[in-house]
This record gives sequence, structure tokens and C-alpha cells, in this order.
Amino acid sequence: MSVLAGQPQASIEPMMLYMGRLAREAAGALALATTAQKNAALEAMAKRLEARSGAILGANKNDIDAARGKGRDEAFIDRLALDEARVAAMARGLRDIAALPDPVGEVTASWTRPNGLQISRVRVPLGVIGIIYESRPNVTADAGGLCLKSGNAVILRSGSESFLTSLVICNALTEGLVEAGLPETAIQIVPTVDRQAVGFMLSGLGGAIDVIVPRGGKSLVGLVQEEARVPVFAHLEGVCHVYVHQPADPAMAKAIALNAKMRRTGVCGAAETLLVDRAAVSTHLAPLVEMLIEAGCEVRGDADTQRADARVKPASEDDWSTEYLDAIIAVKVVDGLDEAIDHIARYGSQHTEAIITEDKDAAETFLARVDSAIVLHNASTQFADGGEFGMGAEIGIATGRFHARGPVGLEQLTTFKYVVHGSGQIRT
Repeated sequence: MSVLAGQPQASIEPMMLYMGRLAREAAGALALATTAQKNAALEAMAKRLEARSGAILGANKNDIDAARGKGRDEAFIDRLALDEARVAAMARGLRDIAALPDPVGEVTASWTRPNGLQISRVRVPLGVIGIIYESRPNVTADAGGLCLKSGNAVILRSGSESFLTSLVICNALTEGLVEAGLPETAIQIVPTVDRQAVGFMLSGLGGAIDVIVPRGGKSLVGLVQEEARVPVFAHLEGVCHVYVHQPADPAMAKAIALNAKMRRTGVCGAAETLLVDRAAVSTHLAPLVEMLIEAGCEVRGDADTQRADARVKPASEDDWSTEYLDAIIAVKVVDGLDEAIDHIARYGSQHTEAIITEDKDAAETFLARVDSAIVLHNASTQFADGGEFGMGAEIGIATGRFHARGPVGLEQLTTFKYVVHGSGQIRT
């Protein structure tokens, strides 16, 4: 498709509706595709990505140069940037998806009624997925692969900053589809950066789109959740916590806290607040704060934390509910497990929380009471990722309570229907 940036709404609307019709037709074909066909397509897509690595990186350099020209910060650039290793990881992710069990057609329950009716609950694709994302071009490959394996067609709408990279990636994916004999319109990318295209997707494209998945900042997700006329899988923000309980192993606490904050500060699973048990202040607080500061992290803390290290900046009330997505962390001393859980309930975003402790009872209490999509014991919050969960990849993290919660992978991209076999029964 040609790039239509700047075209008037009159030309964008029919284009978007046409894409919706093509996607709906492709979804019908994918729903009947065999596992072998889908896996062959995933392998072909992976090979095309590897073959087009140079073109992908060239487009990515242009996107990065344009982003720097707009004054984008380094955290944003990190989310946007690809290198040979990241392109290889995208291809590997597609192969990982191919190796996963196919959820389509799985019988999740079956039973026979007294009248002889045989009833089964069977997984089926959702249909057409709309994915709106901003700066992460790898979403193009992850989303395309997951939607394909789960039998769904997908319409991708990339942000302007990653548009050129995403376009080249999507072209490689569609080449793989054609090579495997599946419809190339099963994976489409909106060929314009005009924001009006987002509005048409949120309207559902005349009933073509079954669910929307936004990947991006708070403003994008908020817009989608407010204006979408179709269901949405999303999280608004990731205010993630690490709670260091008194019996925590000091070396483990340091390793996890450092990784949770600093491995990649711009991901949604990065820790934004560190809670330290008051009973652990004398043994754990100062070493944790010193470690973070020496690693290049700005620490904003309460009075107890400021007393532990003069370099700590005072935390404001807003800091406890801020998703920094940068090398900044808020640190607070809490009076035990109950206060830690209460703090997370008040300021968290129901995304990902971790407790570090050798007390198994305390850990079980934390895991049971904290109402977040992902809760961890003695592990970094940066494991909040579909690939790390063995899902091959993900198209996002959902914090809602209906249908999908946590990493949205293959299973979450299916629904179910009831298949009933009879032998002539009629209802009186």
C-alpha cells in the first residue's frame, strides 16, 4: 500500500473500511487454516525478517534520526531502536510462537446431558484484532505472529515515530504469508500516520474489528479506552512495586531491585516504587539506595529514606503514583506487610508487583491479597512479559478483569463456542 499521510478524511475513510472488509475475509480463511499451514507461515515470516534485516535497520535509522530531531528523550529512543540482535529476536519470537500449541479447536470442557446431548466448549479465534501502537516496531512482528497462530486477522496502526520501520517489517510478514499460501491481507498495516485513521479503527470499521489493543503511553491508552466502540485489552500505566520484607536475603533484594528498575527503564514492567519494611531499615535500606544511585538512578524518598542517604531527593505525593519510564524510583519505608499491601492498593495500577522475602507465609499473603494482573515472589518485575511466561510473545498486558488479564498471548486471543451433538432430541 502507498503512504497516504496528510490525505483528507474523505480518502482515508473508504480506505479504512476497505481494509476492514479485507481483514474480515482473511479472518474467515485463517479460522479454517491448519496448524501446519500457520506454522509454515510463521517460519516463512521469520526467514523474511532475517533476509530483510538490512532494510529494517535502514528504515529504523531514519525513524531514530527523525525522533531525535523532534527532541525525543533516550528512553523513547531505546523503545524505538532496533539492532541486529533485536531483529533476530523478532524472528526467534515468530519461531517460538510456531512451537506453541495451537489454541484453535482445543476442547476445554465436554459433558453429556441426561437427554443424550453431547456438549463441548471449543476455542475459536476472536476474528479481527486492531492494534494501535506508538514507538515499539517489534510489536509489528509479535502482533502479526500471535494473531496468525490464534487464527485472527490483524490491522496494525503504527505511530509516526516507528512508521517506516513497521512498514518494512509488515511487508516482510506479508511476503511470508503469501509464500505459505495464506491471504496476505491477514496482516495489514494502516498506510498513513494521519490520526483520523485511529478514530475509524476505534469505531470498529463498520463491524469489522472485534477488539482493539493499544500499546503506548497513557494518553494513547486513555484515548482508546474512552472512545473505542469495541472491547479493549489494555493497561493504562505500569506503576509497579518491589516490596523488600524484613526476612529478605540482602543480596537477593539488591539484585532484584536493581534489575526491576534498571534493566530497561522504559518498559511497563519496570519498578517505579521500592517499599522497604521498617524492620529491615537498618540492614537493607541504605545498601539498596546506595546501589540504585551508583547505578545512575535518581532516588526520591520519604524522610526515612532521605536519612539513609543524603543524595536522596524528597518525594512528593505525586511520586507514589508516577510511572517514570526513566531512571527514577520512589522509595518509601512501610510498617509491615499490611501497609505495603495498602500502599500498592492505593497508588498502584494493578499491573505487576513483587515481594522479596524468605517468609513463605508472608509471600502467600502478599500474592493472595495484592489485586494486580501479575504478582511475583523473589523475582524481578521485568518478567512481566509474554515471552518470559512461555507465550512466545505478547501483544500487551491487560489489567482488566474480563476475558484477558496479564500478558495477552495466544489463548487470550481466542474466545469459545459451544458445539452440541444430538441424535434427534427435541425440547418439550
